[in-house]
Amino acid sequence: MDTEANTWTTARAATATTVIEALAGPGATLREDQLTAVSALTTPGSRVLVVQATGWGKSAVYWAATAILRSEGAGPTLIVSPLLSLMRDQVAAAHRAGLRAATVNSANIGDWSAIEDDLRSGALDVLLVSPERLANPGFGRRVLDAVADTLGLLVIDEAHAISDWGHDFRPDYRRVADVLKTVNPAMPVLATTATANARVTDDVAGQLGSATLVLRGPLARRSLQLNVLDAMTPIERYGWVVDHIDRLPGSGIVYVLTVADAQRLVDAIVAVHGEGIGVAAYTGQLDADRRHVLEDGLRDNDLKALVATSALGMGYDKPDLGFVVHVGSPPSPVSYYQQVGRAGRAIDDAVVALLPSGADAGIWDHFATATIPDPKQMAAVLDELDRSDEAPSAIAIEASTGIRRTRVELMLKQLAVDGAVDRVDGGWRSTGTPWSYDAEHYDGIIDTRRREADIMRAYTRGERCLMALLVESLDDPEVAACGRCSVCRGALSDGLTAAADPETVRAVSATLRSGAHDLDPRKMWPGGAFGAKGRIPGHLATEPGKVLVHADAPEWTDTLTAARRGDADALGEISAAAVAALSAWRTTWVQRPEIAVSLTTGGSGRSIADHVADHLASVGSLDRATQPIDTSGDPGRDASGADEAAHWRAAMQPAPDVAGRTVLLVVDSSRSGWPITVAGAHLRDAGAAAVLPLLIHRPA
Repeated sequence: MDTEANTWTTARAATATTVIEALAGPGATLREDQLTAVSALTTPGSRVLVVQATGWGKSAVYWAATAILRSEGAGPTLIVSPLLSLMRDQVAAAHRAGLRAATVNSANIGDWSAIEDDLRSGALDVLLVSPERLANPGFGRRVLDAVADTLGLLVIDEAHAISDWGHDFRPDYRRVADVLKTVNPAMPVLATTATANARVTDDVAGQLGSATLVLRGPLARRSLQLNVLDAMTPIERYGWVVDHIDRLPGSGIVYVLTVADAQRLVDAIVAVHGEGIGVAAYTGQLDADRRHVLEDGLRDNDLKALVATSALGMGYDKPDLGFVVHVGSPPSPVSYYQQVGRAGRAIDDAVVALLPSGADAGIWDHFATATIPDPKQMAAVLDELDRSDEAPSAIAIEASTGIRRTRVELMLKQLAVDGAVDRVDGGWRSTGTPWSYDAEHYDGIIDTRRREADIMRAYTRGERCLMALLVESLDDPEVAACGRCSVCRGALSDGLTAAADPETVRAVSATLRSGAHDLDPRKMWPGGAFGAKGRIPGHLATEPGKVLVHADAPEWTDTLTAARRGDADALGEISAAAVAALSAWRTTWVQRPEIAVSLTTGGSGRSIADHVADHLASVGSLDRATQPIDTSGDPGRDASGADEAAHWRAAMQPAPDVAGRTVLLVVDSSRSGWPITVAGAHLRDAGAAAVLPLLIHRPA
């Protein structure tokens, strides 16, 4: 470009105005801070990091910059975007701005070839890709290598995910830094986020380059009425949502912490209000088409609310979203700020409510360490790569090491960030670069996450202005009391009550206790320390089973706690639910059980499983036995599947007399299912004709 291209010309101003009016309506213009960003991006080699509140207009910056650069002959823009829902919104916005945009994702595989051809030919103005797609070696060879020298602009959306100090670090995002090494150094780069504190901002800016221009503004949101309620039991929180869902303003999002909570809360709402209330569960387990339908249903106000996990978060754009309710507190004030930021973007008042519970702390503790690598497991993965002549897949590594696949996939990405492994077609290979555990770095991350959990504790206690506390955690330079939150006002927003109606709570509890969950049998041995791998032979496999209490089911929390103390009433409630579950289950039995065998996984002493098995044997006229185990040792919560399975195989004592009989195997608690799988094989090996597992509690 010539010297004139480095100045803000009349032609550039006209192009920017055309784009902004197409997005925001006649008369709309770039604000001064937006103009600063767009002007910087029309300078060759510029690096810009924008940290601004949701609704500030970060996307307008890259649409205007793209239009200007394309009008001056620059190549297409590549946008790295984290979520499919966000990509859909961005493609639609680009089209409104007069730009031709497309996305490459798992939902449009049939279109990839044509899209990639358009990108290489210059017919496409904008391509949106996920960080996972960008890290794929096949995509890199086919597309990035072909256009690396001609890209006009690189945009990294939700850029806080680059930093492992952030609340939502994604290792594949870190690979974006590798792209910067391969593209034309004259190509400008824009990174945007609404959720980065000073440390994350410095980390991201450092990865972009020492000359990065950081544009950081105030993060307080005047439209949000923040409310925090006193702690409730888990089932009371459900009751509160059921009471309030039809009186909250407009349409909105109810956030929950687990996938199981999403469907259970929907079931509770529908049971009380009927199908006409218009609610649905939204989680990362839904396929792309279903997510699209739900996103559009909420956006078009066909739904009152989506009950969602964090899968519905970054970038979902509904300007008139009227409320956000959290059933349980996220572990980080940064992630909480990001989620409540979905509301009130184009309206003056939106209601935000947090329903805390003492049970949240356990989830926070898990979050603090969930993504921290285990040095022993890392060594096992690296050893497997070193031994392999071919590049093994994550599935193959799981089979050989016994480490759960989701954990293997995370570790491989972490090792790739550190340069110890490379992803290649069909699998992974070692680079030969030594890897060592950086204890100081990871201890710092854990400490940071625990400090963030402490901030959320202060938030739930309502110690001071809620908005001020949130934006202060993001190192906002302008912190002041909002005057609108429940702490500043000394009262909840109009229409909100401090507690749930007890009658609603009882109705919800009864509804949710009425069914059991399916328990699918494991089909493969774990390999690794267990020794055996491959498919579990049919003569050693269990039948499909049932789970009475799944995850942190709020309708059962207090009852389970009391039952573990030996409370007779609580044990009676669980036993009665087990009878009801068996009554519904029996239509699919291979044959009726003849003996109830209890297995205690939680240590010595008489367990809930023993009491339930006694009751079922009594009412069902079954024989009764116990599978004895060696109670010494504990595989630990973080043990690999192979280590856990090996522990339970070693713990099994001689089986009771089950030869030729169908066994109802009653197990008190298991997260992984390995005690059930191993005990089932043990009983089948002892001659059992079939084993039907009934698991009392499957923790999250």
